[in-house]
Amino acid sequence: MERRHHQDLVQKAKGLEPIRTAVVHPVDTVSLVGAIKAADAKLIVPVLVGPEDKIRAVAAQARIDLSPYELIPAEHSHAAAAQAVALARDRKVEALMKGSLHTDEFMGAIVGEEKLRTARRMSHVFVIDVPGHPRPFFVTDAAIIIYPTLEDKVDIVQNAIDLTHVLGLALPKVAILSAVETVSSKIKSTIDAAALCKMADRGQITGGILDGPLAFDNAVSAEAARTKGIVSPVAGCADILVVPDLEAGNMLAKQLEYLANAEVAGIVLGARVPVILTSRADKTLARLSSCAIALLLARHKKETLS
Repeated sequence: MERRHHQDLVQKAKGLEPIRTAVVHPVDTVSLVGAIKAADAKLIVPVLVGPEDKIRAVAAQARIDLSPYELIPAEHSHAAAAQAVALARDRKVEALMKGSLHTDEFMGAIVGEEKLRTARRMSHVFVIDVPGHPRPFFVTDAAIIIYPTLEDKVDIVQNAIDLTHVLGLALPKVAILSAVETVSSKIKSTIDAAALCKMADRGQITGGILDGPLAFDNAVSAEAARTKGIVSPVAGCADILVVPDLEAGNMLAKQLEYLANAEVAGIVLGARVPVILTSRADKTLARLSSCAIALLLARHKKETLS
């Protein structure tokens, strides 16, 4: 089935000034080619940070001319992450992009830099384009916070809502997921869901319509919600899916990708710069979409501050 949501994201970012982006340790073909394709699409201006010999060897193998791009040598992945973070801290780049290094090493360097942190907890959002589904899903957090507390979930939800606003969704419907749709003291995620919804009622979370707990079927299928007698403005038409923990979110995103043939882009929010968190298995369109999201975020922030 035809996909269009991710193509729409890339199209929406066209015409904007590309963001200068530190690409951290792009020492394999996938990460280097992904960055160069994003540059070709005029989404980013890549600054390649990592072992020069390895980057040049990958470029030669992939027949990529590196002469148009800045390359900052770094001895290894840890040093590359540190140098890239310093560039972001000193405002010499506007975004950070993960290359061929572990997520915890990449994110550890970012979280460890006080000047890149904000009052919000950093969290990750997958933007998932499922063929045949009328709108994208925003799944969060499936990559950063392993076992989020209620306080963490407040930031996770608000980060995701703010992202959808930038992407043109004025009042997203937010489903707080669990295994069931009723509150039970035996299942912590249902207690968190109820608390988050009440916090939204009190203005502690703004900009979206929250409901939960909702099981996945009730969140995405109006028929399933009707069958269970659930009356809700979110059930059956959720935009944002807030998962109980990283394990659940990671499995959900990968099931949609590999069983439903979905395209999955990703971005880290809550830092002072957009953080493009790609997977080694990401396809070209997913990488371009992730860069497009980062560009839209960066330009929105610039407009807001100007």
